[in-house]
Amino acid sequence: MAEPDGSFRLLGNSAWNAAAFVIGVGLNLVILPFVVFRLGLAAFGVAGLVMACLAPALAFSNALALSTARELAHRLAPAERDDARRFFATALLLAVGIGGLIVIGFVAAGPPLARLAFHLSGDSANDLGRAFALGAVGWLCQCLSAVFLTLFTARQDYRRISSINITSAVVATGSMVVLIPSWPQASTFLGCQALGFATGLLMVFVLSRLRLGEWLARPALHRGPLGDLVNVGSWQLAAQGGGLLSGQVDRYLLGALLQPQFVGFYTIAQRLEEAMYIGILKVGEILFPFFSALQRESSDRKAELLFRSSWILNVLAASALGALVPVAGPLLYLWTGPEVAAEAQRVLVVLAIAGMLGCSANVFTFYLLAHGQSRSIALISLVTAVFTVATSAIALPYFGWRAAGWSACVGMSAQIVATNLLLRRSFSIAGMWSRVAHFVLLPLGTGIATALALRYALRDALFDHVPHWWYVGGLYCVAAAIIFVVVVTASRVGPHGAVCWRDLRVIATRFLPLRAT
Repeated sequence: MAEPDGSFRLLGNSAWNAAAFVIGVGLNLVILPFVVFRLGLAAFGVAGLVMACLAPALAFSNALALSTARELAHRLAPAERDDARRFFATALLLAVGIGGLIVIGFVAAGPPLARLAFHLSGDSANDLGRAFALGAVGWLCQCLSAVFLTLFTARQDYRRISSINITSAVVATGSMVVLIPSWPQASTFLGCQALGFATGLLMVFVLSRLRLGEWLARPALHRGPLGDLVNVGSWQLAAQGGGLLSGQVDRYLLGALLQPQFVGFYTIAQRLEEAMYIGILKVGEILFPFFSALQRESSDRKAELLFRSSWILNVLAASALGALVPVAGPLLYLWTGPEVAAEAQRVLVVLAIAGMLGCSANVFTFYLLAHGQSRSIALISLVTAVFTVATSAIALPYFGWRAAGWSACVGMSAQIVATNLLLRRSFSIAGMWSRVAHFVLLPLGTGIATALALRYALRDALFDHVPHWWYVGGLYCVAAAIIFVVVVTASRVGPHGAVCWRDLRVIATRFLPLRAT
């Protein structure tokens, strides 16, 4: 943005975050066809159902990590070290105590409930006990490591966070290559993921002991920090729960209504869309501690940074996610085969559009979280969940597999409305709606329209022959570039066009070898 030092630090943190995500997700996407081939679609669908059942536990671990990071970010001065240690000790106790109870609940109740809800039998049902046990242990390792990572998140030390995440992904992927051919079961896949999370926990523990040992503390209960963590974390728990429910409801209903292989089809399409969506989220994740440090800035200044950051991430979202729309079929064909491409390409298109709509609220969510307004985040998340669940409950039983993904678009549309209404309550500045239209709605709407137009224009050319990786990759890059140019050109029109162009030049100056002109 306008200030080089602050902008370069933000962009550098985003680069580290994005690099770790690209490597991690790249390995995940590369290994997925191997996993599907070795396990089979049915077993992979069962693994997807187990992960969907474990997903609600992420609401607790994510909420605890976010609320702890926020409190530690406000206590970085040496004089506040003892207070920070009390927060860390309390968070670690919650992770160990409540996390342990959650694991016991999953191990005891997960397998019988899954058999009943998803009508599983035979070898798939026999493997559920191991699958839930390994998946739950992996989640607990992830939960504990998230608490230690808050020490680095609060200091915006994304270089070390990235190294931990990359190592974890490499171990998980390598173990899949070695173990899945010998034991082709859903539990093996979940066990390899758990091994990666355990490696991440060991690494973050060692790094925190070496770098921040004086800020560590053993698990202990402190009433003051507990109250603060619960006050922020309870609403964040509701927000995380609503978001996770929105993301998993189609898997639940597909598992209950159809065979496990349809869950496998959906999981493959969702995995690809999630990779792009979460990558964009990771790039913007550094805004959380950044906004936390702006407590003393004026409302106008905060609004300015909020909208400008939102435009940058929305342009990225429109380009990266929008380019999936025209190449969805050939990409799935090359990645996982003709059967998956025929079944899942329409779902991938719908999910990509839903992902673009969902990016509209990302920056505002980081702002609310940094300012402790977890109640507003929970409201947005619950509104999204209500519309998503209602649409899935109506559409999937009536239209079947073809309706998968529709609910995500409806839910994200409701999220845009709820977010804009809360934006109006948070800021009372002139030209609010023109900023929303220009910085939020314009890039996403233009990106969706351009992506659909490209899909229609390239529809025949893409299927005239068997696609090759270089061909599909080139088309994806061309589509992303076209969408980027169209969105930026549209954004230059209007009263805020000069601001958008200036910020784009700053980013180009930071990352391109030649200075932007």
